[in-house]
Amino acid sequence: MSGTPISSIRNLGPAVEAACARAGIADAETLREIGADAAYARMLKAGTKPHFVGYFVLHMALQGRPWNDCVGAEKAALRLRFDALKADRGRTGLPPGLETILDQIGVRAPMP
Repeated sequence: MSGTPISSIRNLGPAVEAACARAGIADAETLREIGADAAYARMLKAGTKPHFVGYFVLHMALQGRPWNDCVGAEKAALRLRFDALKADRGRTGLPPGLETILDQIGVRAPMP
């Protein structure tokens, strides 16, 4: 038995549903459980191109709010969180110096 489709959440359509599937997020219940930040981080690591509007729409959708309800200080705070997630995408959790060495010797593909 599968859960509720992600596209059943207001403002989230087939593209977000497909991005979530690529990130291993199968249904709306899982998306709500892990939250917008963790879901977006997983989507980035699965290859979704970072886009601020998509990020804040995800936040608004999980709160049951219209996508254009995000303004002012709330939007600025989300921008900071988005920038941090974007900067961290693809990180392995290895010590920073080791990541640099692996990048220099060509073990990992360089981050775009």
